[in-house]
Parts: sequence; C-alpha cells; structure tokens
Amino acid sequence: MATVVDLDALPAIPRDAEGPVFREPWEAQAFALTVKLHEACLFTWSEWAAALSQEIARAQAEGDPDLGATYYRHWLAALERLVTAKRVVDAAALGQRKQAWIQAYERTPHGQPVQLAIDAHRR
Repeated sequence: MATVVDLDALPAIPRDAEGPVFREPWEAQAFALTVKLHEACLFTWSEWAAALSQEIARAQAEGDPDLGATYYRHWLAALERLVTAKRVVDAAALGQRKQAWIQAYERTPHGQPVQLAIDAHRR
C-alpha cells in the first residue's frame, strides 16, 4: 500500500522535481521513519508539519541562519519531541540511545560503518 504524504505541507523541505533530496543517509532515514510513524497513525501529517514548523521557528529564534544545511537536524529534533510527547519513548531512554550512538560513532574508524553494541541502549 502506497502512502501519500503532502510535501507541500512541510516548510521548506529540500526537494527537486522527483521529490525530497537528502545530503546524508541519516536524513533519508529520518524522513522514512517519520513516514512510517505517520503510517502507524502515531500522528497526522498536519500534526507533523506543525511540529516541524515549530521546531524550525524555535531554532531560528535561537539564531539558526536557516541556510538549508540544518533542515534535517530540525526534522530530527521535531520527531524526537513528538515521539516523547506521544509517550512512544521517554526522554531519558532517548537520551541514552543518542549517547550510545555518539560513543559508537566516536570509536568507529573513518570509512567504516557505525555499529551500535546490542546492549548499548541499556547502559
């Protein structure tokens, strides 16, 4: 079943004639995760667009020059806020998982895939 998402509802999404464009793999993954959570009825698309708009406005108020390079960072921050608000994950667990990924990234040699230890999220 194909999901239709209204890209026009999203503020300033980087895209070309074929759809969204991503500079890094994680950006595409964050986009896909958001679509999947929408498909699972965790939130409506208009609710998602509002959360993203609020996150972008917050970042701009804090001095983000909004040159496009930080768009998916705002996307990810909005998604994190939304899933914690919806109690899909609690903020402490999310923080622990993020820290585990940072540590895994820092110990990974350049050019190698980052691998999260199986029990890293339990620390």
